[in-house]
Amino acid sequence: MAFIRRVRTKSGATAVQIAEYAAGRQRILKHVGSAHTEAELGVLLARAGELLDDRDQGVLELGVEPSPPSAALVAPAPEPALLNPSPASGLAVRTGPGRVVGTDSRVLFEALAAVYAQLGFGVLEDEVFADLVLARVVELTSLLDAARVLADLGQEAASYKTMGRTLTRARERGYRDQVATACFEQSYMTSGDVSLVISDVTTLYFEAEKEDDLRKVGFSKERRVDPQIVVGLLVDRNGFPLEICFEGNKAETSTIVPIIEAFQARHDLADMVVVADAGMLSATNLRQLDEANLRFIVGSGVTKAPIDLASHFRWHGDAFTDGQVIDTTTPRTGRKSDNDVKVRAEPSWDPDEHVASWRAVWAYAAKRAARDHKTLTLQENRAKAVIAGEKAARTPRFVKKNGGATVLDEASLARARRLVGLKGYVTNIPATVMPAGEVVSSYHDLWHVEASFRMSKTYLKARPLFARKRDAIEAHLTIVFTALAVSREVQNRTGLTIRNVVRQLRPLRSATIAINATSQIFPPQIPADKQAILKAIHRGGLTH
Repeated sequence: MAFIRRVRTKSGATAVQIAEYAAGRQRILKHVGSAHTEAELGVLLARAGELLDDRDQGVLELGVEPSPPSAALVAPAPEPALLNPSPASGLAVRTGPGRVVGTDSRVLFEALAAVYAQLGFGVLEDEVFADLVLARVVELTSLLDAARVLADLGQEAASYKTMGRTLTRARERGYRDQVATACFEQSYMTSGDVSLVISDVTTLYFEAEKEDDLRKVGFSKERRVDPQIVVGLLVDRNGFPLEICFEGNKAETSTIVPIIEAFQARHDLADMVVVADAGMLSATNLRQLDEANLRFIVGSGVTKAPIDLASHFRWHGDAFTDGQVIDTTTPRTGRKSDNDVKVRAEPSWDPDEHVASWRAVWAYAAKRAARDHKTLTLQENRAKAVIAGEKAARTPRFVKKNGGATVLDEASLARARRLVGLKGYVTNIPATVMPAGEVVSSYHDLWHVEASFRMSKTYLKARPLFARKRDAIEAHLTIVFTALAVSREVQNRTGLTIRNVVRQLRPLRSATIAINATSQIFPPQIPADKQAILKAIHRGGLTH
């Protein structure tokens, strides 16, 4: 009669075999496998039992006539366990075959949870909030669908009502402020310098018909008439989020100063440099920043170049060399300049001497010039096609009316070609404090905040918003802000986009196998390239 045999191997593993007694000696009929853990041993014993039970195996595989399994193999175990040895026979007792009852991506969840904790967000002491944040990092989903994502990550989700109460709790307990404080501490700890912050704002619209105290129909870039709020985001020079602020019926250009002042007050900062794009370049904005003793670097529209570079054009024409930087001044308002075109040298901006001007730095890049030339050529060809009647369109650039006829605006085209390759930067930082090259490089860090906003608006799906109550709206944006911090940190550590990290780690599935009225979780086999990603995440990877 066949029976299950366990043998300890030289490597320390336990071999599971099916054997029989023949002529007073044991004869091995089949080697089922070798186990290195109790759980693996339980699975192999269950598999061996299935082979004994399966009459279809018969003499073809085992070489013996199938017979009913012995009572010892099917007797109920006295206590739940993967292995229940029978004292009488020394054989494992099982109640049924092993079954895979579920798989999940807990490897991914545990990696993201480690980052969440290392960023200091555990101070919130709210597991439901943490689950919602990590679910949003992994997949774009609604609150209703969060339970499905969490289950796929191997987590038992709270009820929908509990999630709703978490949103209320997030506002009442000031989660956004606590997360912002933790982000500031993380940024300071890793970079040692938060004196330069980068700011941008955007509008988030709502799928709602009516306004309320928070959601207002206002200044939308997309010219939408849906209720909206204006969201401002501050990040450090590496794109790590520091602060998020949202208001109702506000123009984007009037949101930057309150955000900066709130950030200063929260962290007791006196000396800061704010970097923002050209959209923030308004006379009121710059004056308010200067009056608040804030230093700024903002982009300048190329249309200001003829005024700012009047001396250069007079003495040097429109010739520039790749990488050339011109440090000059720009009028705060209007066209009256402190720059005397009769003087060959550009003035060195002084806040006391040039009270009607800001410092302006203009840089020329050959690559930018080639790109600008290509764009202008396309615009010129489009204008010519419209003039020739070959293409119907609204009046494009470089088309004007002359005596009732539509003609090419050659003067405007010539002016535009004269300015290709130029990029301007306006600042209130004297050259004695920050050289022109550093002004340019600091502004170029703005792409980090743009990347963060792309993540928050597209991958993290902060828009459109379907929430109705203020608690839900603020909690939603707080979750997005926290998820953005986790995502940016993962990217900084691995050098990969968060989308790429999720795509590579989510298929690593742990299996839950039930045997003998109990269950065991088996981790997945992790390839070397995935191990490298996990190691970078858990050990901190590349610091930003």
